[in-house]
Amino acid sequence: MADRLNYIEFPSSDRARTSAFFKAAFGWGITSYGPDYDGIEGAGVGGGVDQAPERVTATMAVIQTDDLDDAERRVVAAGGVITRAQYDFPGGRRFHFREPGGNELAVYVDRPETL
Repeated sequence: MADRLNYIEFPSSDRARTSAFFKAAFGWGITSYGPDYDGIEGAGVGGGVDQAPERVTATMAVIQTDDLDDAERRVVAAGGVITRAQYDFPGGRRFHFREPGGNELAVYVDRPETL
């Protein structure tokens, strides 16, 4: 597996209401991962609802990779700008970037124990 789009994050000022909406409107499953984040299940692609203060301000696509450092080098070499340095999160490690047209995306690698 190399560099595949597999997750979408929805920023929200009210995580509970956004998650309840997706469940009621589309029947998606919701799993809470704390007061600021819910996972979305059964939507055809993984997803989440993010209410954390440092969340992005627009819906963000997330790309899974096998080598985070290499992906970061390729993003920068292609003209992307890192907007959030690599950091750990419960599912692995990731960074955020803005591509030349202005979209913010993230790239992540699973934790070794979840591969």
